[in-house]
Amino acid sequence: MLFSECGKALSILCLAALVSNAAAAGNNAPRTDLPPLPTETTGRSATLPLKYPNGWFLVQDMAFQHMLDGRVVVIDPTADSEPDQFKGMFNNSLIGNIAMSRRRHEIYSVETFYSRGNRGKRTDTITIYDTRTLSPKGEMVYPKPKRFMGMPERYALVLRDNDNLLLSFNFTPETSVSVINLDTRKFVNEVEIPGCAMIYPTGKLGFTSICADGALLTTDLDKNGKTLKQTRLDPFFDTDKSPVFERPAIVNGTAYFFGFAGKVHTVDLSGRVARMGKTWQLVPANERGDNWRPGGVAIVDTDTHGHFYLLMHSGGHEGTQNSPGTEVWVYDAASRQRINRIRLKTPALSVAISGDDKPLLLASNVNMGLDLYDARTGKWLKTIDDMGMETPFMAYGLK
Repeated sequence: MLFSECGKALSILCLAALVSNAAAAGNNAPRTDLPPLPTETTGRSATLPLKYPNGWFLVQDMAFQHMLDGRVVVIDPTADSEPDQFKGMFNNSLIGNIAMSRRRHEIYSVETFYSRGNRGKRTDTITIYDTRTLSPKGEMVYPKPKRFMGMPERYALVLRDNDNLLLSFNFTPETSVSVINLDTRKFVNEVEIPGCAMIYPTGKLGFTSICADGALLTTDLDKNGKTLKQTRLDPFFDTDKSPVFERPAIVNGTAYFFGFAGKVHTVDLSGRVARMGKTWQLVPANERGDNWRPGGVAIVDTDTHGHFYLLMHSGGHEGTQNSPGTEVWVYDAASRQRINRIRLKTPALSVAISGDDKPLLLASNVNMGLDLYDARTGKWLKTIDDMGMETPFMAYGLK
């Protein structure tokens, strides 16, 4: 009997006839000579090590098609097989920034929820995940929904004071920084930073923000997270003629802000108040005819040896600041010298560097795969693209 013979009124009897006919034909005859299936063990759970290896990464998937159900995946890119590369996963609702405290063995994830799923009352939280189980172990609820909601930033959620304070950037479009005491899990202060954004660690407890007029604003905090003083510096760039990325590389207490056209502005963040340093050019004079410029999403990261790794593309012009990079330029920050050029296998939008003595470079490429390189030699090692991630735009090396 063919399936079409069952007609529109498919019934249990018709299905039984199909099975009977197939069995009679010998297609589905039961095997009596096989051993019984082993009993499965249920209720198993696994834990990750207390201290993650420095070669692991946290990879954030924005999940653009369903941002309420974003995720962060813990991976070991050096493992040989896909199951061994995948270490675990936790959710992150609506592209929230994350930060990890290795001392507390916790990951902090800024999230937003609505009482009716995609509508209703809004609640902003900072969810605390246990690094061993990747299970929520608590949360801090914002007094009012106001957290920054946009593409992830390395300096929008920052730990201070030996991981006792957590600082979170807010943007409603009014801008401020929430200060959370992680011992009590309480919001202890909200610092107004009008017209400014981001949180660049400054001195022992403070932070500096970049402002819309090209200035910097330094905020000094006490041990309780209360505001002691704010100091505004004069503008150091022209926002109309020579804009900069709000995504600096910070190496040994010095921030390197990159202009869209390749100029580098140096800012000393080691003291209680930020101080402007020297300005220099990324691109050597004999290469400027190719219009090399920085570009991408997470355009830069640093290693533990005083180097920064910056995504670059040639043929740049006004409007290409978000274009993928075809190379990663490696600079020794102290000498301001380029020490390597890594030609990427596939153009990339983001880079992250591991905390190893022999660092790894993980690049999120334009095909939404992850390319792994030896950061010292620039050698491509492998591509990871079967983790189930859709838009892994941001990765964090463990340092």
